[in-house]
Amino acid sequence: MLNQSVARRRFVAVASLLGWAGLSIQMYLIFYARWSIEASLIGGLVSFLSYFTVLSNTLVATVLTCELTSRESAARRWFLQPWVSSGVAVSIAVVALGYNLLLRHLWHPEGWQWLADELLHVVMPLLFLGYWWCCVGKGTLRLRHIGLWVIYPLVYFGYSLLRGHVLAVYPYPFIDVEKLGYPQVFINAGGLLAGFVVIALLVIGLDRWQRNP
Repeated sequence: MLNQSVARRRFVAVASLLGWAGLSIQMYLIFYARWSIEASLIGGLVSFLSYFTVLSNTLVATVLTCELTSRESAARRWFLQPWVSSGVAVSIAVVALGYNLLLRHLWHPEGWQWLADELLHVVMPLLFLGYWWCCVGKGTLRLRHIGLWVIYPLVYFGYSLLRGHVLAVYPYPFIDVEKLGYPQVFINAGGLLAGFVVIALLVIGLDRWQRNP
């Protein structure tokens, strides 16, 4: 039992470190690109925080860090609630599937950008789903939790449209209103939301199955 506890803590520590490393590398690359053209670093921070990938990986790294720390706090208790951690698992699974199925073929990053991409879109989703499977308590999820989970992508979508309308810059090509128009963008968003709900249903099904195998 002690060995399992130590192994679990080491796994969470490594996963947390990789999560923050991936985010740090991506932030550095954005800041460096902005600095190279003498653009605002504040604008770079806004750009960094405008990606669903970055926001979801930040949630992942936060949950893992809360799991690793022993100091009690309201934030730690909230993030470690099974329904919250499970919602983060759904979001990071959407990140992995969305990137690898829809976006990977659109560009071919190299060097540090390749490393950041792989950490954020492949390594961290796999590690966090492994953490969810092995470490998050099961048997408490209900269908009503999906209604809470979808608030995050819906708010993100609204923010992205507003930001794109103001700045004419969209974080992802499938929600680029300038090129696709609103009807196609809403169709694309609807398809992604449907995928989000399907993954959420799968997570709830696995939660119940693991409780009653």
